[in-house]
Amino acid sequence: MKKILMVCEAFGGGVFAYVSQLCNDMCDTFDVYLAYAVRPQTPKNYKEALDKRIHLIEVENFGHLKNPLADIRLVKELRRIEHDVKPDVIHLHSSIAGGIGRIAFNGKNNSVVYTPHGYSFVLMGKKGSLKMWMYKQMEKILGKRNCITLTCCKSEDEVAKTVSGRTAYVETGVNVEDLSASLDGIQPIRDERFTVYTLGRICVQKQPELFNRIAELVPEARFVWIGSGELSDKLTAPNIEITGWKPRKEALAMAKGADIYVLCSLGEAIAMSLIENMFMKKLCLVSEVMGNKSVIKDGVNGFLCNRAEDYATRIKEAMKVFPASLPQQAYEDVIHIYNTREMKRKYIEFYNSICK
Repeated sequence: MKKILMVCEAFGGGVFAYVSQLCNDMCDTFDVYLAYAVRPQTPKNYKEALDKRIHLIEVENFGHLKNPLADIRLVKELRRIEHDVKPDVIHLHSSIAGGIGRIAFNGKNNSVVYTPHGYSFVLMGKKGSLKMWMYKQMEKILGKRNCITLTCCKSEDEVAKTVSGRTAYVETGVNVEDLSASLDGIQPIRDERFTVYTLGRICVQKQPELFNRIAELVPEARFVWIGSGELSDKLTAPNIEITGWKPRKEALAMAKGADIYVLCSLGEAIAMSLIENMFMKKLCLVSEVMGNKSVIKDGVNGFLCNRAEDYATRIKEAMKVFPASLPQQAYEDVIHIYNTREMKRKYIEFYNSICK
């Protein structure tokens, strides 16, 4: 079997879900190795989520990136792992592994792949303009290395082409069977009012000020933000409820009881919450940005919006006549495109095509 070495420093949150699913899916076809770091966001029982056939390698120096000497030690450790494993493909996940990994590995004896899981210079927005510029320049420099940038959708691939020499993309998907099983036993938490909701950390990327303005424009609707974050004080509209972080089962129950899902972020790779809401047949209103615009086709399976007034108009229209055909098409798209079965097939094809 060909060997795949996954390298992941950001082993938590959405990246953990993505990488663990990918590792598990590849085990039947490839010999899979995972070089990782345990972070505060890493689930305590992370080993239980991984197939027993996966070779786990905890990278000691991922946790000590504070100075150039630490970076040098990390590069040496990664090269030692490469020497011991002798992989056919090295797949780097997220920005830290992608940055150090593209320095450590030259791609002479194998193929090196980098998946950013959302470019930081896009997700920061204008408020991070200097940092944004610096990150973009770093991506351009590293993009000249012997490496393929593999993104999660077409619109992220278009961004990748501005900073990388070689690019490709494989659409992210959810495990339809697992999600369906999770939803089956959950009773929706409903409210008599028409409910618009979003989910995630209340931070710059998710544009809470925009969400707040939408709520102000539709005072007759109930708005819910499931999550918490440093910009909670930006959600001041009287018809907004901030729930704080909820267990997944309770969050799904609240989602099932809502009418519209809003994702007004600055950019995404592909938001797993968006795919899940499409599967739940929610009407999805999303910002016309990287990631979102690859998944949602305006007026076909949801709506693309640019201004608060655009969101407000669609919400008011739905309150009068709900466009049921759009959520139904969104569900069909998950069944045929944005699922782990299709993702697995495309990944196997991709890895086999680049094995040296």
